[in-house]
This record gives sequence, structure tokens and C-alpha cells, in this order.
Amino acid sequence: MAFNLVKLNNEIRPLGSLILNRNIHVTAVCNKIKAGRYRKSPRGDMPLTYEMANPPHFIGVRKGWNSWNTSNLSLGTKPPGNIWNMADMVDYHQYKPSGYEADILEAHRASETVIEDMFIRKFMTGTWHSLCLSEIIIKRQHNHIRIAAIIRQGVSARKMYFLIGYTEEFLSYWLQCPITLELQTTPDKTDVVFKYI
Repeated sequence: MAFNLVKLNNEIRPLGSLILNRNIHVTAVCNKIKAGRYRKSPRGDMPLTYEMANPPHFIGVRKGWNSWNTSNLSLGTKPPGNIWNMADMVDYHQYKPSGYEADILEAHRASETVIEDMFIRKFMTGTWHSLCLSEIIIKRQHNHIRIAAIIRQGVSARKMYFLIGYTEEFLSYWLQCPITLELQTTPDKTDVVFKYI
């Protein structure tokens, strides 16, 4: 058996001893977790809501999820287009996919849910321009979507009711399922401030 010898600092050592010595790290572990945390402002006047004040590892402990999805439990809200032959089915609600078809349906519904949630949040912030004070919470229950948010009382009641109807009707038409807005109103935007940093 031949050994590979290496000349290092005028000493001849086996190659294996160099590899073993290099596996030890003596630097300190630096867990610099930056995601989801807000920097302190120079004057300490940056407002944070309760949702923003708690870091991401407190999701499910001190704060909830921004999207609640139970539509995966019952085949989703509507059948996808090309997964199975729709002509052979008598009624969609009587058909229960299993095996490979169920896996395809779940994967299709998960990606569709994410895109729909992004669309709902963009539509809400655009329609309720500078009126949304909190994060937009989306709750899906079978084929019903509930959207919750805290809104500033910056417009008249007549405009508020128009915007509620407008939002529910357009989202119901685009997403092909019933939409309900669950809005709370507050007179001042400082009412939702939890702390300043």
C-alpha cells in the first residue's frame, strides 16, 4: 500500500493528516437572522402593527397566518381543465379522484391558490387605495372566500358600500366563487399602531 506524501514547511507528512486537520472550524457561529425583522429608525418614530412587530417565528404562537386555506380538503373550488375526461363524468361532485389524479389536482390547486391570493391582495390595495391599514387576511372555506382587513374611515359611507359591492362582485366574477368582505373600520391610522421603533 503506497502513501501519498506531501512536503509542507520542510516536513514530509502523509496526505491524509492534512485533510483531517482542515475539518476543524474554530470561528464562532453567527446566527444573523434578518428576514421579517424591521430595522430601528434613527428617531424611533417608525410605526409597527402587531403583525409587523412579531417576527416570523411567532406565526402560530402570537399571530396567525395571512391565508387560511381549507379548500384542499374537498377537491378545491372548481375542476381543472385537462386533468381527466370531463365527458365521462355524470356529475363533478360525485367524482372522487384517487392516486395520481388526486396528486395532480392537489398540485394544481396549490399553485392556483397562491396566484389567486396575490391577485386578491393587489386588487384590494388598489381598490381601497390608501385605506387598508392592516394586512389582508384571506380565509378559504370550500368554495367560499372571506377577505378580512382593517380599513380607515377616509371616505363617506356611500362610497364605502359602493367599494364593498364593487370588490365582492368583481372578485366573485373573476374567481368564480362567492366572496365576502369582512371589514373593520377605524377613524385614525394610529389606532392600529402596536409600537414604534
